[in-house]
Amino acid sequence: MRITSGTYKNRRLFVPDGKFVRPTSDRMRQSIFNILRHPKWAPDFSLDGAHIADLFCGSGSLGLEALSNGAKHCVFVDQDVKAVTNNTGFLDDDDFEIIKSSLPKVSRLPTKQFDLVFMDPPYDQNLVEPTIQLLMNNNHLANDAIIVIETEKGLNLNIDLELMDKRTQSNSDLWMYRCQ
Repeated sequence: MRITSGTYKNRRLFVPDGKFVRPTSDRMRQSIFNILRHPKWAPDFSLDGAHIADLFCGSGSLGLEALSNGAKHCVFVDQDVKAVTNNTGFLDDDDFEIIKSSLPKVSRLPTKQFDLVFMDPPYDQNLVEPTIQLLMNNNHLANDAIIVIETEKGLNLNIDLELMDKRTQSNSDLWMYRCQ
């Protein structure tokens, strides 16, 4: 697995072994970032200088891809931070923060608002809606923030945000919401 575009293109990423590990594929990340570069539904959105949250981050591939493409800062959150700690070793400390915590019962999040949030929670654990609610209740979403969620194929989400795009790739659904 590698970063697919930007400043850190082709940098290899450590991904732990295990049957419950399901990193976002290179192909899915390329799709996500192609959509984010040219969102017809959010023409003012730009990764340049954006504050990012990579929730359920695993290896941190989505947040690292965003940093590689101009994002200013990324907060990585996961209950196991070994992989993301390994993968962020080349970055300046000002570029990121790692929080070891289970979502949605995170002990703390920075007080800043996020322009872009990635969520790739474990499948079949109903973590999406409570995590979105946590972000909304604590004012962690900037105006017009984009939330990108990868879920198991066929899952129905009930989120009080504007659904901008939904795509299916292999066994996953990709949801893109905008906070207004």
